[in-house]
Parts: sequence; structure tokens; C-alpha cells
Amino acid sequence: MKKIFVINGGQVFGHSGGRFNKTIADATQAFFGAKEGYEVRYTDINSDYVPEKEVENFVWADTVIYHTPVWWFGLPHGFKKYLDVVFTAGQGKGIYRSDGRKAENPAVNYGTGGMLQGRKYLLTTSWNAPATAFTLPGEFFQEKSVDEGVLFGFHRMNAFTGMTPLESLHFHDVEKNADINTDLNRYNAHLEKVFKN
Repeated sequence: MKKIFVINGGQVFGHSGGRFNKTIADATQAFFGAKEGYEVRYTDINSDYVPEKEVENFVWADTVIYHTPVWWFGLPHGFKKYLDVVFTAGQGKGIYRSDGRKAENPAVNYGTGGMLQGRKYLLTTSWNAPATAFTLPGEFFQEKSVDEGVLFGFHRMNAFTGMTPLESLHFHDVEKNADINTDLNRYNAHLEKVFKN
């Protein structure tokens, strides 16, 4: 059995009901539930969680699938808190040992103390910004992709744990020009491609 840990980081806060990311997270569970050979665990950051149990989920999983909106060019505060609390609880318990450096030469090997080697992660994000804000010359994100720009730190965080990325998928313009059916079709096709083996 391949083990998938799905995290819905779509926080319910202010005018956001978290519906888009909940829909994508539900689609993830349905996708793997319909396939043989997969076992799925699920966490919604809006619900109560036990940090030690969440650590166990990361250690258990072959693949972690994160779903998050991007608010003010970062993670929602509830999702960030979840990661801070859970990863701190995971020190020496399966997520990371240390930052990887040794006292005799502390200038090198930072970020090599992760304990989740061999595991993968997949990231989806949702944005009010249109895709063209990242790709067109002169537009807001200066032709930097989501993964190389705003969420570079998120990817380095996962590298710190030892995980390696699968291809991300980003949903754009979901507030003003939402097309959930098209987005769900894109997402299911993405999962089929990434998990074809």
C-alpha cells in the first residue's frame, strides 16, 4: 500500500470560507479512494489536532499532499502555526534531528538533518492573482514562478525535512474568475500524471 497524507491548509478566516481548498482536498481523497493500493490519512488545519499524531502522519506517509491558499504572499497563519507546532514536535521524532551542521565545521551542511528522506510531497496553491501576473514581463511577480518566488521558502522547509518535491499545481484567479470544474479536471489530470506508476 502506498501511503498518502493529505493536509488541507485552507483556513476559514475573515471573508474566506476555505471552500476552494476543501474542495480540492476532498477531490484528493476521492482520487486515491477510488484507486487500489493506496491508504489515505487526512488533516484539516481548522480542526483540533494533536501535534504528536501529526508527526506520526508525516513519518507514516510515502507522500504528503499540501493544499493551501496564498494570503498576502505567504501561508495562512493557521497553516503556518500548524507547521511550526508539528515540525517542532517532530524534532528527534522522525521529522528532523538537527539542522545538519557539525560543531567542528558549522559553516557547511546546513539543512541536512532531516529524517524524512525517501518521502515526496506535492503542493497545490490557490491565488486571487491571475497566472499572467507571474509570466508576463512588467507584471507584479517579475516573471518569477510561484515555486521559485513566493513559495521558495516553503520548498526549502520541506527539503530541510529530507522530502523531495513532486510537480506542484497552482490555481489562479479563483476569487474573481473561478471555474471549479475546469480546476478539478486539471487537478485530476495532474494526479493521474504524477501518480501514473
